Amino acid sequence: MKTIVLHIHDDLGAESRLQAACDLARAARAHVQCVQVTPLPEMIAAGAQDGLGFSPVIAAELHAIDEAFRTRMEARFAQEDVAWDWRQKNGDSLPGLLDAAKLADLIVASLPEAGHSSAQDPLPIAADLAMGGRTPVLAVPPSARGFAAAGRALVAWDGSHAAAAALRAAIPLLQLSQAVEIVTVEDRDTPFPATEAPEYLARHGIKAQLHSWPRADRPTEIALRDAIATLRADWMVMGAFGHSRWRELIFGGVTRSLLRTAPVPLLLAH
Repeated sequence: MKTIVLHIHDDLGAESRLQAACDLARAARAHVQCVQVTPLPEMIAAGAQDGLGFSPVIAAELHAIDEAFRTRMEARFAQEDVAWDWRQKNGDSLPGLLDAAKLADLIVASLPEAGHSSAQDPLPIAADLAMGGRTPVLAVPPSARGFAAAGRALVAWDGSHAAAAALRAAIPLLQLSQAVEIVTVEDRDTPFPATEAPEYLARHGIKAQLHSWPRADRPTEIALRDAIATLRADWMVMGAFGHSRWRELIFGGVTRSLLRTAPVPLLLAH
C-alpha cells in the first residue's frame, strides 16, 4: 500500500480524515495524494456562462474558499512526517475522487456522524466510492482521532463475494495489525465455509482468530457492533452491499446500517 487518496473538503470530518491518512502513511511508508474537488463544472471555472445562474464570479468565489482551506490544510501537513502532494479538480466529488484513485491503493473518506445533522456534515459518498470503483475505501468517523494501523482489526465474514473482495483489499493493512479477529454472525439459514478466511490469511502470514458470534435474535449489524466493543476492535473490514443496493435500500441491510452507526473506521470494498 503506497498511494493513499485523501478526500479534501471543509467539513466536520476533515481533521479525522487527515489524521487517519497520515497515521496510515507513516505505518505503511505510503504517499498521501490530497484531492480537492471544487463543486462546479470545468466550463464554469474557465469563465463560461451555462445559463443556469452560474457565473465566473461564483466560480471565483468558490475557488477562493477552497484556496483558503487549502492553505489551512497545507499548514497541517507541514506538522506531519509524511510524503504528500495536492491535486485540485472541478466538478462533482464522487467522479473526481474515483478518477484520482485509478492508480491508488486506498481512498480515505468519512462516515456520517451518528445522530448528527448540519451543513458541515461530511459528504455521504463512502458507499458510492466503494461501489463505483475498484479501490477500497477507508471510511472514518468524524469523531475518530486517527487510525490505529497496528491495533486490533475485526473482519466481518459471511462468505460473500463482497466480503472476499474486502478481505483481499485489506491484506496490506492486516499485515500491520497486532491482532486480527474474524467474526461470523451465526445464521442457520445461510451456511458457509467459515474456515476459508483464516486459511487465506494464513497463506499471507497473518494469524487470525475465528469467532462464531451469537445472533441472539438481533440484526446482524447489532451483533457486529457488539463484537467490535467486546473484542476492542480499532477498525473493521467489511464487504459493501453483499446484497443488491436496491434490496438494502428497501429492506435495510448491514452495510447501510453500519455506514450510519459504526463506532470505528470501516474498510469497504465491493
